[in-house]
Amino acid sequence: MTVGPSDRRTVGLMLAVAALLRSVSPTVRQSVDPGPLLDRASAVFDSVHTLAAAFVQVVTNPLVGEPDTTRGKLFQRRPSYFEMRFTAPKGDRIVADGHHLWLYTPSTTPGQVIRTAIPTAGTTGPNLIGQFVDHARERYQTRYVKADTVLADGVADVIALVPKQSDVPYESAVIWVTRGDGLVRRLEIAESSGQRRVVVLRDLVVNGAVPEGEFRFSVPRGVRVVDQ
Repeated sequence: MTVGPSDRRTVGLMLAVAALLRSVSPTVRQSVDPGPLLDRASAVFDSVHTLAAAFVQVVTNPLVGEPDTTRGKLFQRRPSYFEMRFTAPKGDRIVADGHHLWLYTPSTTPGQVIRTAIPTAGTTGPNLIGQFVDHARERYQTRYVKADTVLADGVADVIALVPKQSDVPYESAVIWVTRGDGLVRRLEIAESSGQRRVVVLRDLVVNGAVPEGEFRFSVPRGVRVVDQ
């Protein structure tokens, strides 16, 4: 399998899935217990059957140089359907079709697509947010960081998470949970590879209709499938 250096924008995210913020200074709440906040975020996420959002992703690798910024649309449907359709770079996709997770990045590795089977049990499914709020108290050491403002979505509680187990491809994460609706709108992930990934979600639509085609991937002619 050939992996180009710029695949850092998607490979780390694929592992995490399968496993622009304007900063202000609201009053910081001292000694806040993050547990109830995570419980609420988990309950809210449990009520989300479909999700659509615009995303901006920034990946920083200290060995490479300038941060790599990408953007596009994110779609999710329970239990095992997910897509990140990149508009920059146009044509790149991460798709979970209910059976397999597909990583297709013609911008960096033309001529191949990576296919990974989705486990049928024992996971939260292929999603970006659920892995950080589902059973968070049991899975993470948690710490309340601060209150912050996420774009136009109001005040958010910022919570740091450190995995208790070593079987995940990241060392820590920080999530922004908006107080108004309990949804996660920003994630910062410190990956085991040394990369740092920031994902900001905007224009969230919860439990709306998502076209079925967003969760389908057809292998383009001449593209080789690499199973992992």
